[in-house]
Amino acid sequence: MKIVFVVPDMAGGGTEKVISLLANEYVKKGISVDILLFAGNQVAYKLDERIQVVFAGEESGGNMAVRARRLLAMRRYFKANKGCYIFSFSTYGTGFIVMSTIGMRRRMLVSERTDPRSCDHKPYRDFFYRFADCLVFQTADAKNCFPENIRKKSFVLPNPVDPDLPEPYQGERTKKIVSVGRLVPVKNHRMLIRAFAEFSRKYEDYSLHLYGQGDLEQELREQAAKEGVEGKVIFHGFCTDVKEEIKDSGMFVLSSDFEGISNAMVEALSMGIPVIATDCPIGGCRMYIRNEENGLLIPTGDALALVKAMEKIASDIELARKLSNKGTDTRRSCSAERIAEEMLRIARSSFDRR
Repeated sequence: MKIVFVVPDMAGGGTEKVISLLANEYVKKGISVDILLFAGNQVAYKLDERIQVVFAGEESGGNMAVRARRLLAMRRYFKANKGCYIFSFSTYGTGFIVMSTIGMRRRMLVSERTDPRSCDHKPYRDFFYRFADCLVFQTADAKNCFPENIRKKSFVLPNPVDPDLPEPYQGERTKKIVSVGRLVPVKNHRMLIRAFAEFSRKYEDYSLHLYGQGDLEQELREQAAKEGVEGKVIFHGFCTDVKEEIKDSGMFVLSSDFEGISNAMVEALSMGIPVIATDCPIGGCRMYIRNEENGLLIPTGDALALVKAMEKIASDIELARKLSNKGTDTRRSCSAERIAEEMLRIARSSFDRR
């Protein structure tokens, strides 16, 4: 048996992290695993040495000749690996899989990794998703964005938790507020810095630590200076050991306007860091967080609500401790082993029905 994950690249990001966790779990079970990259050759995450990474093309930039070579390379690969289980983790990749396997027997599971409403090519996506044997969505809200012919063969499955996460920190937590994610508009770090500046007037000993890279870094640095918190907002860039860096933090904030499911948020919960998250589409945060039980949910784009939530955790030691203790339940309920087993069960049952 062979499982083939199809994705543009493995340069880093939530989708690539999930693939690495699932792939590593499958090879532990004796399953052969390939990762087929069709638009790059970078691998940012640690993979078991038994996993083969196959390069089928480079980023096309819309160049049809590059795409044609990609399709030919993918077709040669699938001809040589007949009967493999194809796990597509890419909207565009699903189309390339369908086109490169015309005339072949195909077993394909599609995993939708983003907010479906944000897709700029819905007709393309919905057309090629029809060819999937089954689809896996991160939330029920995401699944319900699709027509009935797709929903009827779809399943909801949460993201896996990294088994190598640090154990929950047991000492006194530092007065660090942390956020992990790309510095791009959808993550709404602008609101986070604005809220932190207001929070900092009352809680002067706290600092804000941003882990991630992106085009907005300079703008965000300028905003921090303008808000008067330049020395308290620290930009760490991409950090390979971010989990070790943040494990003793006082709170974690996800300020996104849209998310599939934030792996960083799930990991923060699992490590016992008190979490504040926006209740953003497509319901990924709501899927994990029970408000005021294992985390705090706030309305999307509401800076005042974020200030109040940060103040609530900073001022209430018992609440912070409760959120920390309850959050670690996610570590067990969403273990990588359990999620990998469930995805394989979904695939097998769907493929067997053909």
